[in-house]
Amino acid sequence: MPELPEVETTRRGIAPHVEGREVREVIVRESRLRVPVPDDLSERLVGSRIGTIARRAKYLKLPIVSEAVIDGCGATEKGTLLWHLGMSGSLRIVPLGELPGKHDHVDLVLEDGMILRYRDPRRFGFVDWLRQDQGGDPRLNRLGPEPLSEAFDGSRLFDLSRGRKMAVKPFLMDNAIVVGVGNIYASEALFMAGIDPRRAAGRISQERYDALAAAAKEVLAAAIAQGGTTLRDFVSGKGEPGYFVQKLRVYGRDGQPCQQCGAELKRVTLGQRASVFCPHCQH
Repeated sequence: MPELPEVETTRRGIAPHVEGREVREVIVRESRLRVPVPDDLSERLVGSRIGTIARRAKYLKLPIVSEAVIDGCGATEKGTLLWHLGMSGSLRIVPLGELPGKHDHVDLVLEDGMILRYRDPRRFGFVDWLRQDQGGDPRLNRLGPEPLSEAFDGSRLFDLSRGRKMAVKPFLMDNAIVVGVGNIYASEALFMAGIDPRRAAGRISQERYDALAAAAKEVLAAAIAQGGTTLRDFVSGKGEPGYFVQKLRVYGRDGQPCQQCGAELKRVTLGQRASVFCPHCQH
């Protein structure tokens, strides 16, 4: 499943090719995604331009602006495309004329002859329309802070964990606590901080949470720099895989020796997700 670094890699990859471009045509081959593609998507987009793309957690936000200039203040925002890649989705830039594949469900044809193409074999992702006057979207309103922002630190983890008996790994993966620290990066951050993923969240000290927050920031920043992690489906906006998989210390390495101490890495299930850790280095 694409996690925050993969979505950020996608944003950075497609932004130079779509921002400021006019949408000339919308092609929907399959509308039955996790959220059905709006019937009037073509009507809303054709003739408008794409603004500056933003990311919130694992959502991509593409502002759609009109060509009309009002009182000399420039184009007005009509609404926002909210895109989620689901478990297997990808957004790529391809040239006009490149034939779509079986799982290429939505194309935005741009004025320069390029296409923003959405591919999703499992169809768990979606593209939805948010009106400018719609206000906050409930999918976004309940999210915690971005992990690379100053709003996320060890003090937040410590304060919110008091009295919590749940294991620290699913606590760290709770999007109300902090967004985007998914299974891969939670495993790696806990290893870096030396914390056993099975430990009760409420029994971890402020000092150790400081180390965990710092580790999460470091792991996510490194993953973004490497273009994300490709385990199966993910490719960037340019169709390239992510190379952080080469840097993984524990995720997916159960039964192999720990790169730090040589002990055998163990696998447990926490919150219905597999978790690999070193019983010697993490406590």
